[in-house]
Amino acid sequence: MQLTDEDKRTLLRIARTSINSAVRGRRLPQRDEVSGILLEPCGAFVTLHKHGELRGCIGYTEPHTPLAETIRDVAIKAALEDPRFAAVSEDELDSVVVEVSVLSPLRKISRIEEIEVGTHGLVVERGYCRGLLLPQVASEYHWDREEFLKNTSRKAGLPIDIWKDPETNVYIFTAEIFQEEAVH
Repeated sequence: MQLTDEDKRTLLRIARTSINSAVRGRRLPQRDEVSGILLEPCGAFVTLHKHGELRGCIGYTEPHTPLAETIRDVAIKAALEDPRFAAVSEDELDSVVVEVSVLSPLRKISRIEEIEVGTHGLVVERGYCRGLLLPQVASEYHWDREEFLKNTSRKAGLPIDIWKDPETNVYIFTAEIFQEEAVH
């Protein structure tokens, strides 16, 4: 999926408007008039940062709804429902920066050498347990391939070496990542 600069601005506007309305308890604005690629089903995540620190992150790996709707939904969930954080308050809205990651389809791999750290995100899946880390996480923490796999396994609630077991599924994906330029 190749997004234009206008598509990116539109998605950031949808995320920001949705977050501001939801946090303030206001009715969500009418759905934005979108066309083209923004109407295509696509997996995506919205990540919130406050003063450079993670403040919330929620997304969908599988494409269920049009991209514009996915961004609206996960932006609200990142602000209000990430179980790792208290809900974003009105006082915080001006200090939260919105980042959007639009995902490619997942691709199952058979060899860990297929993983390109800094390019690929990972999903480690075993039974009902599933963990995902976005591509930028490995770069941010300067992880090598094995550290990335260990931490994705840990995120799934699984033993850190479960990725070595042939019964474990490992998937890679890429993401188009963009964020607001300045705090609003």
